Amino acid sequence: MRIVPVLIAVIVSAMLYAVVFERDRLEQAVGIETQADTDDADVQTELASTPTPERERAVSVVAVSSRAQQIDSAVVLRGRTEPARTVDVAVEVSGRIISAPLRRGVSVNAGDVLCQLDPGTAEVTLAEARARLAEAEITANAATELAEEGFVSATRRASTAATLESARAAVRRAERAIEDLTVTAPFGGVLEDDTAELGAYLSPQGGNGGQCARILQLDPIKIVGFVPETLVSQVSIGAPARARLSDGQDAEGTVRFIARQADETTRTFRVEVEVANPDLRLRAGQTAEVAVAAAGKSAHLLPASALTLDDDGRLGVRHVVQSETGTITGFTPVSIVRDSTQGVWLAGLPDEIDVIVVGQDFVTAGTPLTVTMREPAT
Repeated sequence: MRIVPVLIAVIVSAMLYAVVFERDRLEQAVGIETQADTDDADVQTELASTPTPERERAVSVVAVSSRAQQIDSAVVLRGRTEPARTVDVAVEVSGRIISAPLRRGVSVNAGDVLCQLDPGTAEVTLAEARARLAEAEITANAATELAEEGFVSATRRASTAATLESARAAVRRAERAIEDLTVTAPFGGVLEDDTAELGAYLSPQGGNGGQCARILQLDPIKIVGFVPETLVSQVSIGAPARARLSDGQDAEGTVRFIARQADETTRTFRVEVEVANPDLRLRAGQTAEVAVAAAGKSAHLLPASALTLDDDGRLGVRHVVQSETGTITGFTPVSIVRDSTQGVWLAGLPDEIDVIVVGQDFVTAGTPLTVTMREPAT
């Protein structure tokens, strides 16, 4: 009877030994997979599924074929309108105004009377000068006749000739003084202010310099802009220009002046465009944006959405490149020539290029591509 407990103890000991010391063999015998084996298998599967550079998957993008075109280029300036000429018309002699004033805004032609001064004693002075001239002429003629007969010395004859010339000069001064009583417009234009008021006393030495009127010549009118030193070489005298004013009006003109010296502060050069303004619809002092025609250049018309930045922050486009390993991504910096309603004109690209227009932000230079070509917009 005592042998049964002994057998039980031997069996239990054998089982404990097998579980503790021969666990791996036991699990293999009964077909149980360990957690370690499972982990190892997972790692191997993960490594096998990780793509290597050689096995990197291609990215699907959409591209368009673009061909360079010759376009008219332009230098765009910000500026303002100015009168072609401005002058403050002043009196040359002192006097009181006896003419009614002309009101500001009135158009005047060259030679129109602006201010009339009281002649005072000017006419009397002229009459006296003419009388002295007549007397001097009689004396000079008599001296000449007597000199020919030998009754007058050469000194006497020279003295009478000098008196005659002095009398003639006095007449010219008196006539000029009367002419100066009438102040006229030196050129056609528009009065910026009222002319001098009736009864006002004007003098060249007065506080306002004896100003009678201010005239602006607005036909033609000029548009003044300032071009950066980097672009001044692209602007030339005689180049056509188009301007858009702040109120939406458009104007066309021609470049008439380009400064030879840059502004000390802004390092820009003054440019003047002359514009015909027969109906005076353009006013002085209006803000304007001027596009001056420059030499044409080669450029591509592409959607603005195709523009992107590389890792260095340069503006450019990503495009399709055929390499030895297949189709990959390339990047080329560009410069914007100008905007248009169809897109942007870009310079800096080869004559023909396949530009990525969809998916360009998801690839970098060298990324393998699967390309779908699309017809360019017309």
